[in-house]
Amino acid sequence: MTQQRRPGFPARLDGGGPQAPAPQARPAGLPQRTAPAPLAPQGLGLDSAAIRARMVQRLAASGIQSQAVLAALGAVERHRFVDSALVNQAYEDTSLPIGLGQTISKPSVVARMVELLMRAESARGGSLGRVLEIGTGCGYQAAVLARLAREVYTVERLRALHEKARDNLRPLRLANVHLLLGDGMVGYAKGAPYAAIISAAGGDSVPQQWCDQLAPGGRLVAPTVGANGQQVLLVIDRTPHGLQQSVLEAVNFVPLKSGIV
Repeated sequence: MTQQRRPGFPARLDGGGPQAPAPQARPAGLPQRTAPAPLAPQGLGLDSAAIRARMVQRLAASGIQSQAVLAALGAVERHRFVDSALVNQAYEDTSLPIGLGQTISKPSVVARMVELLMRAESARGGSLGRVLEIGTGCGYQAAVLARLAREVYTVERLRALHEKARDNLRPLRLANVHLLLGDGMVGYAKGAPYAAIISAAGGDSVPQQWCDQLAPGGRLVAPTVGANGQQVLLVIDRTPHGLQQSVLEAVNFVPLKSGIV
C-alpha cells in the first residue's frame, strides 16, 4: 500500500458559519414593518452551524447519547463531502452516491458506529486512540473520527475515491489522518495494533487480518452477512478471554471487495 503524505500543520475544523450582522434600530415615528421570512439555504450556503445543529438534535432524539460524537457530527460540514448536485440533501438522514458505485453513509449510521467505538473506550475511562478505517470513501467519516481519535489510518481501494478524499480533507488540515491507497481487506499491519477498527463495507465475514490487528481491549465495528443472509452490524471485542462477538441491527452497506482499482 502507498501512504500519501500528510499535511504538516495542525488539525483545524471550523465549528460554525459566519455571524449575521446585528439588526439596526428603527427610527422613531416610522411604522413597524414585518420582517421578511428567512430564505432557505441554497447550494454551498449550507455552511450555517444552525443547519448542522438541527441534524445533531435529530441524532440525539434518535438515541445517540455520546456528547463527543454529537459534537463531532455537528462540527464537520457534510455538504463539503458530497457532489454539488446533491448538496441540498447533505444534512438529511440519507446515504448519497459519491461515484464508482459507492455512497456516503447516513449521518445516523456514522454516529451509531462511531458511538459504539467510543463506548468501549469510555468504559476504560479513555478516549479513542489509534483507529483503522476500512473504506475512506469521500473522507467524511475520517473527518469525524479525526475529532475523536488520537490517530486515524484510513484505507481506500478505489484510486479515484482516494484522490477525492484527499481533496476533500486537505482544507481541514487534519494532521492526525493518514490516507492510504490499498486493499482494505488486509487492513494495515504497519499501523497496528489499533484501539478501534471500523468498516464502511460489508463482506460474508470479517477478515482475520482485522482481528489480528486489533489491540487488547480494542473494538471492531463492521457490517457482515448474518445467519439469515442479510447484512447486520457486528461488534468484536478483544478481551482477555479472546474475541467476543455481538450481533446488532440490520444494516445496508456496499460490498467489501479486495484489490486496488
